[in-house]
Amino acid sequence: MRNTYRTLRLVFYGITGLLWLLSGAALAQPGAATSTGSPLLAPGQFLGYELGSRFTPHATLLRYVEHVAVHSGGRMRVQPYGSTYENRPLQVVQIGTPENLARLDDIRQNNLRLAGLASGPARLDAPAVVWLSYNIHGNEAVSSEAVMQVLYDLANPANEETRQLLQHTVLLVDPCVNPDGHERYVQWYNRVQAQVPNASPYAWEHREPWPGGRFNHYFFDLNRDWAWQTQQESRQRLALYNQWLPQVHADFHEMGPEDPYYFSPAAKPFHEDITSFQRKFQGVIGDYNRAVFDKNNWLYFTRETYDLFYPSYGDTYPSFNGAIGMTYEQGGSGRAGVRYLKTDGDTLTLTQRISHHHAASLATIRAAAERRAELVKEFKKYFDDARTAPRGPYKTFVVAGSGDPGQLRAFTEYLSRQQIQFGYAPRRQRLRGFNYFSGRDENVQIEAQDVVVSMYQPKSTLVKVLFEPRPALEDSLTYDITAWALPYSFGLKAYALKDRVAATGNAASKPVVAAATAVPAQPYAYVARWNNLQDVRFLSRLLQQKVRVRVAGRAFEAEGQQYQPGTLVITRNGNEALGSKFDQLVRAQADSAGVLVRAVQSGFSTSGADLGSGYVRNVAKPTIAVVAGSGVSPTAFGEVWHFFEQQIGYPVTVLGTDYLRTVPLAKFDVLILPDGDYSEIYSERQLEALKTWVRGGGRLIAMEGAAAFFSGKKEFLLRAKPADSSATRNADPYRLLKPYANAERAQIVDRVQGSVYRVHLDNTHPLAFGYGSTYFALIRDTLNYRFLGEGGWNVGVLKRDNYAAGFTGRGARRKLNDTFVLGAQDMGRGQVIYLADNPLFRGFWQGGKLLFGNALFFVGQ
Repeated sequence: MRNTYRTLRLVFYGITGLLWLLSGAALAQPGAATSTGSPLLAPGQFLGYELGSRFTPHATLLRYVEHVAVHSGGRMRVQPYGSTYENRPLQVVQIGTPENLARLDDIRQNNLRLAGLASGPARLDAPAVVWLSYNIHGNEAVSSEAVMQVLYDLANPANEETRQLLQHTVLLVDPCVNPDGHERYVQWYNRVQAQVPNASPYAWEHREPWPGGRFNHYFFDLNRDWAWQTQQESRQRLALYNQWLPQVHADFHEMGPEDPYYFSPAAKPFHEDITSFQRKFQGVIGDYNRAVFDKNNWLYFTRETYDLFYPSYGDTYPSFNGAIGMTYEQGGSGRAGVRYLKTDGDTLTLTQRISHHHAASLATIRAAAERRAELVKEFKKYFDDARTAPRGPYKTFVVAGSGDPGQLRAFTEYLSRQQIQFGYAPRRQRLRGFNYFSGRDENVQIEAQDVVVSMYQPKSTLVKVLFEPRPALEDSLTYDITAWALPYSFGLKAYALKDRVAATGNAASKPVVAAATAVPAQPYAYVARWNNLQDVRFLSRLLQQKVRVRVAGRAFEAEGQQYQPGTLVITRNGNEALGSKFDQLVRAQADSAGVLVRAVQSGFSTSGADLGSGYVRNVAKPTIAVVAGSGVSPTAFGEVWHFFEQQIGYPVTVLGTDYLRTVPLAKFDVLILPDGDYSEIYSERQLEALKTWVRGGGRLIAMEGAAAFFSGKKEFLLRAKPADSSATRNADPYRLLKPYANAERAQIVDRVQGSVYRVHLDNTHPLAFGYGSTYFALIRDTLNYRFLGEGGWNVGVLKRDNYAAGFTGRGARRKLNDTFVLGAQDMGRGQVIYLADNPLFRGFWQGGKLLFGNALFFVGQ
């Protein structure tokens, strides 16, 4: 039944998506979105219930969007731009005067010419382009209720105010950025809502169950994914966004139900590349909002909490692409439901929340319309300055072309998605610059065909932000991680240079993946280096095709090529059952995964282990499970789930925490425990059962909080470091006399705000196969563990002074010396693998993914 239901659901959504694509294509024709003679209906008239009385399902929201567009008198078109992982349509509504919609592509092209991303002269008398994004967090569902009223007002021919606003603006309105999360929340809430909504904060309808509706299908936070675009929704949305590059982008959210409303100006820290005009105009839009909120006696706050530093939010990413980026936060979120009794005795209603977002939407449009000329002029200046006088000391960033081909390809594809121009060094040069790997300014050697990214281009501000080795932080009290440089995240050797370096060619001029060796037709074996995620994907596909694969435990040389531990060896011997399909299958999978394989004609190695040596071990196809449910971090689980399904395509079984105790673990070879609190998941009895499974040959991968849970427990070698007793004895006796106002700032002394550290690796251990002696990790917690004792392997550790970039408090930095990060211990015939740091964080830290692949396929083999 469940499979039948799933099939029917996919067919339904597939047909729905097709219908929307067809309707969007029709609406995209000038004049197509005209009334059929029936009147434009207000939201309540169309829905059959008043806005604010309940939450609207996504399909119904889209039907109303279509209704408004058709009855807008030529003011609106619906443009589909993709679909979610659960096959729900994604779309924006294009809004303008009928005259502007008739020349919409000319307006778009002119906007790109203003930015220097399209050829030809640009006109300054163009309308301002405003993009409004609603409901990126699915359980902040007021956004998709408010947008219906916004669209109605903009389409209503009797609304003189909005008619005037459209004379000077073109709007792109995304009514629901995260349909899957929205639907998860709305379906749950409508199921548990009392007939008369219960305002008590203790009522069922205010207690959203795990995992909540905030995230998308894979439990990723889409509002942290703007720059990285790891998720399908983000990639599709940003492809369209970069075809427009609006002057204003507003992102509508909710915060806790006890809070009022937040609008700009933003809080510190501002990234240093937020321009003075952008800061000023944030205040201008804030003034427009303030006038409306003051008139209605609505409570609000500004300049607190929501900063403009981390580059992957819906306000910062647009800002680094020339827009005035805005965040709006309404008190409410998933807890508030339709009615919520606050601690001050007032009842917060969905109707109130809708009115606030509606008012802020129109105030934002009004600000852009009335200040159109200034916005367009400064938008052009932003990109003119970017091309001719780029900011910051570094004028060129160079990534070594001798690095891993697969990782280089992933890197250049990422640049292309961002509209970042790059080329290749034409010759060898010796210059002085910052070496990301050593963390020092030194003489560096630029080789011919190294990837060159110049700051003299339209997207230079974005380039600077994404490449800067150590972002300048004007205030350490920030909302998110503080380091993210692409060379660190991709694990590529790179340099930041103060000189301008000439570059030639484009992505097509330098092949980064060679085809599989074609001769001899039937070699003795194929060998493939083990360096990146593509290699993990290749191994995954081979194992699923029942190809027998071996892994080299030691370095070797074969036919003039050097191979490091972790190299995949695919011999004809052992794969006889595949017959003539063997060669075709290996080559096809290598080509599909983007991996270079080499054919060798002999099992003899000129140095190191021969291919038939006991050091070249068989790689078994493991049966893998991951734990999810109450107690487990939804995002941490989602990162693992996404890794298997979308990145390497390997089957994984999800086990719920509510029935985990009944699962026969003997059915699985590997069990992954993502970050979370396992104190309520594993009782003493269940913990003993888990250890018994490990002793019998199971492989346990404990990540972050799971590793911390095992710390200090019997038979587990992980231990916290002892307190510094000498520091305690010598402590300042007045240290406890702290002003209350400084409480939040005092706490950051022991915090790590997503900083980059150099982890020293024992790359002779299978957990570190494919790496050099170090690896750059994004450390987000104060790891404070002893090195593993006898019986354990300290594969990755932090030694002294291994900080690279980002904010780390004084106390945290002291603890992040001589501490364990990742490793393994034998327990009976099995292993426990500790990943105290998460190498899959948000899916964007590319350099860590091979570590996770090693844990899955190599450790214990």
